[in-house]
Amino acid sequence: MLKPSDRPLDPQLEQERTESPADAPPAMAKKPRPPQKKSRIAKLFVLDTNVLMHDPSCLFRFEEHDVFLPINTLEELDNNKKGLSDVARNARQASRFLDEIVSDSVSNIKAGLPIKTRDRPASGGRLYLQTEAINGVLPTTFAAGKTDNQILAVVRHLQKQYADRPVVLVSKDINMRIKARALGLAAEDYFNDKVLEDTDVLYTGVHKLPADFWDAHGRDMESWKKEGHTYYRVRGPLVPKLLLNEFVYDDSGERPLYATVKEKAGRMAVLETVRDYTHAKNSVWGITARNREQNFALNLLMNPAVDFVTLLGQAGTGKTLLTIAAGLTQVLDQKRYTEIIMTRVTVPIGEDIGFLPGTEEEKMQPWMGALEDNLDVLNATDESGGEWGRAATRDLVRSRIKVKSLNFMRGRTFVNKWLIIDEAQNLTPKQMKTLITRAGPGTKVVCLGNIAQIDTPYLTEGSSGLTYVVDRMKGWTHSGHITLTRGERSRLADYAAEAL
Repeated sequence: MLKPSDRPLDPQLEQERTESPADAPPAMAKKPRPPQKKSRIAKLFVLDTNVLMHDPSCLFRFEEHDVFLPINTLEELDNNKKGLSDVARNARQASRFLDEIVSDSVSNIKAGLPIKTRDRPASGGRLYLQTEAINGVLPTTFAAGKTDNQILAVVRHLQKQYADRPVVLVSKDINMRIKARALGLAAEDYFNDKVLEDTDVLYTGVHKLPADFWDAHGRDMESWKKEGHTYYRVRGPLVPKLLLNEFVYDDSGERPLYATVKEKAGRMAVLETVRDYTHAKNSVWGITARNREQNFALNLLMNPAVDFVTLLGQAGTGKTLLTIAAGLTQVLDQKRYTEIIMTRVTVPIGEDIGFLPGTEEEKMQPWMGALEDNLDVLNATDESGGEWGRAATRDLVRSRIKVKSLNFMRGRTFVNKWLIIDEAQNLTPKQMKTLITRAGPGTKVVCLGNIAQIDTPYLTEGSSGLTYVVDRMKGWTHSGHITLTRGERSRLADYAAEAL
């Protein structure tokens, strides 16, 4: 499938692609060919309304190719511009871009307008608006008055009118693309919003050392101990591939190594051994790590030098439990933060929580079942003081945890807070940026989520805000990420996850 843009969102992911003749021998087909300049026919992309409402800047992302907007697309933009939702805001922004493109151009609209604004340079393509009635012929089974079918009729008309160039429909609507292909029309998804094409290459935060690591990197190795940690300064070919705060491990020998990349410069890196949170003496609010990834996660959560942590994993891997346990320890015991603030997007009802009675926190309580469940687990670990002691602890814990709605985050600044963003996979990159920038001095932000459980329309694993921040924040000195892989709920849950 061709993409609206040949340039990925992340230049690091761009790969050189070569083509071989179909009749070439196998030996020649494997050899890379030098890049050759070839004439490219500009495509004509017909945009569905949902693409503009998803990304208003999509008009500028088609490089040398032309863009065609049916009149129905403009009508739908007008119908969806009212309101305070992200869709309405995007519709208004798309209308502003179109207004600037049309107003700043003195060319004939029928001849196409250069796609540029005062703040954006012109792209290679031109913008065409529907200026005449188009009555494309569709099968009688297609309802004539439906907007999607009218856009398909426009695409079919353009395909016949421009037989010498590719005409492609770009839509986020899966059924729209299926209908287009059923009619013999080219249709594509919008790809420029994707951070990664394949989430299998998403940063995991963990790197297993090869068997010959010490042979290749231990020649001029230095080691020392400081504050209960052992440090190794290594040099070798693997070092450039490592990132700051990435965890490395070698469990092949009798004494396994679990360390994190503390410093890095060229082919030199300093590895710092991690604290063993699997041992009961290092328990966090009565919780110990049950596997290697949980141990790494607790090292990030308990490290005051790490301001931003992302935890990915399926249900039952312990994301929320570890985060709340680390937060309570640092709020109540270490006094490092003043309180815990937890927020999440209310997907089933949408952005409006006004249909529930009570205050903001009371309205959010039905969505915080995960918080309540984990607090019950953490409270049960406190065996001191009997039932009265646990009741007092429960009241103290709940007084230091605040539940907030996403609706009222804009403009706020959190100082010395432990901020938890739950179900972050349902947030857009823009929403994620809005939340993270709320952090003031001394605040730690923890994002939790499972990109395999996305409920927000138009979001995929590749375009989720959680995927976005994991990819963009990796390697920063004060951020860390761990993908949790093992479920630790129960043997029943583990078996059901595999068998069902």
